[in-house]
Parts: sequence; structure tokens; C-alpha cells
Amino acid sequence: MSRKNQTMIRNPNPRSKRNELNEEQKLEIKEAFDLFDTNGTGRIDAKELKVAMRALGFEPKKEDIRKIISDVDKDGSGTIDFNDFLDIMTIKMSERDPKEEILKAFRLFDDDETGKISFKVLTHLLN
Repeated sequence: MSRKNQTMIRNPNPRSKRNELNEEQKLEIKEAFDLFDTNGTGRIDAKELKVAMRALGFEPKKEDIRKIISDVDKDGSGTIDFNDFLDIMTIKMSERDPKEEILKAFRLFDDDETGKISFKVLTHLLN
């Protein structure tokens, strides 16, 4: 497990860090949570957590999900509520490197790995 993930799991409830996210990011997190809270209980289980995190652009491993649930699930239900999810995602989003995110997006369109996006690809994207 990476050092970043260890930090997230050791401190799963940093309510003071919420102000690091803008309103659009908070709304995106809320929409992802609501989308995968399919039964409307206000809680998501491990499987739903994994899918919700993927919807937000993360690729969590099974063991990371299990660890997050076990660290955050105070009542032993195997689920977490929105506030816990928001805390987790606030940390995860604050750990993102904007330059790395841009590079990942660029690589998606640099299909021939030349370090350039071809006019053909660019034209296809715009149409």
C-alpha cells in the first residue's frame, strides 16, 4: 500500500480538511454517493464504495476498500455514510497531482505515443 493510502486510512475523519474542496467537487462527490446508494439508506457498502470511487476517477484495490471500510465503519454494519465518504474523497482528491492528471489525459489522446496529439485525433474529438 502506498504511503498516501496509509495516511488516508490512518486519518479517515479529517472534517477540517473539507474546506479544501470547492462546491463543484463536493457536489460531484454527493452525486457519486447518491448514484450508488441504490437502496436510499444513506449508506454504501464496500462494492458500492469501489464503484463510487471509480466514478470519481480513482482505481481502488479490494484490500484498500476493505481497509477503508474497517477503519471508518464504526457500527460494524459493513457500510459508510455520506460524511465518511466525503472525508475519504476529500483526502483522496487533495492528494491528486494536477500535473499528473493532465499528463494522464494527454496520454489518452497520444495514441501513437509520439508526445503529440495528431490533427486527426483532435478533429475526431471536436466532432
